[in-house]
Amino acid sequence: GLSESELAAQREGRFGSGSIPTAEGEGMFADVHFGYDSYAVDDQARMDLEKNAQILGQQSDLKVTLEGHCDERGTVEYNMALGAERARAVKSALVAAGVSSKRLDSISYGEEIPLDPAHDDAAYAKNRRVHFSIGQNVALGETNAKY
Repeated sequence: GLSESELAAQREGRFGSGSIPTAEGEGMFADVHFGYDSYAVDDQARMDLEKNAQILGQQSDLKVTLEGHCDERGTVEYNMALGAERARAVKSALVAAGVSSKRLDSISYGEEIPLDPAHDDAAYAKNRRVHFSIGQNVALGETNAKY
């Protein structure tokens, strides 16, 4: 597993002193992608979720925050709600796969943190995702509420 100092360094690199992270590509976990205007988990997303559930099973001391993201189309309010639904769909699938809900937090960033800032279909597809952000070590009894 990752040590608490490694986790702290990752959080510092992504959040700095603020509460809004910078966009982050895939790391230990695969991002789960969604279709336009959807929070349905398709076959590809299901495969990514199964991979992530296996990792969480092997790293039982980790908590993760499921970050819901959208492309820039739609209103800010709509995209915040859609990002939240995407994060909930991923959380529900992980819990169904045996991951404890106590290890999973969720947040929606809507369109605010694009992985790809371009304004085309390829960028939009990259931005419609749930990103897994590694949180605190469960064994220490800490939470990753700010993440």
